[in-house]
Amino acid sequence: MTFTHAIILGAVQGVTEFLPVSSSGHLIFIPKLFGWQDQGLAFDVIVHMGTLFAVCVYFRKKLRSILYALISRETGGAYSRKLGYFLAASIVPAALVGFLLSEVAGVEIRSAKVVAASLIVWAFVLGIAESWQKKRAASQKDTNHLTWRDVLVIAFAQVISLIPGTSRSGITMTAGLFRNLGPQAAAEFSFLMSIPVIAAAGFLKIVQIIKNGMPDIGWSPLFVGFVASGISGFFAISWLMNLVKKNGFMPFVVYRIIIGLIIVVLIV
Repeated sequence: MTFTHAIILGAVQGVTEFLPVSSSGHLIFIPKLFGWQDQGLAFDVIVHMGTLFAVCVYFRKKLRSILYALISRETGGAYSRKLGYFLAASIVPAALVGFLLSEVAGVEIRSAKVVAASLIVWAFVLGIAESWQKKRAASQKDTNHLTWRDVLVIAFAQVISLIPGTSRSGITMTAGLFRNLGPQAAAEFSFLMSIPVIAAAGFLKIVQIIKNGMPDIGWSPLFVGFVASGISGFFAISWLMNLVKKNGFMPFVVYRIIIGLIIVVLIV
């Protein structure tokens, strides 16, 4: 892998991780589109760690308040403490299913056909979710009013993102909209939910890399990809939060369908 490929793929990961367009799908079809060698799961996980750094920096104040509430146990931090419990619980379904299906998700379904189908199918579901939520906009909720039922629905929806092309952020935002979260609230909770999932997946993969030895691509492209994904990821979060406030998720519905069709025509 060249540094140019690492920078491009790292930036693509940073942008698409937080947009409801599937980062894993883009990391699969872009190398196929340009005839590059598949960068492998190790590179995918390292650039995901870059986006973990980005989301932690962006939400540093909220994360600090959650940690303080969990440690201090002061009554004034009840909301932040509850949000911390929600985030901790949200990882359980994905962790359990991911452990059971890791080999399938990692190898057998990393294909352009699966990516294309997932991009298109879940684009329509996201569009339906946004239309459903708009009809109930008068009673929409923010993250202050999340319930355990909301969190469980969104957490179990996150399991579907093990299929490349689905988009972890896309499916969790979709579930949030169906639970009547406003667009910004759905996006914010999706971003916060990414922290424990990416951290756990990254830790396990790093342990595996250490155990099995350094992958063929070397450490330098991994570092470059990490930096590129972190920088692009930070700006992607800020941009998306402003975009959904004004335009909702429909631009991403259209984009997913177009990219899915391009994959079908050019690659499948």
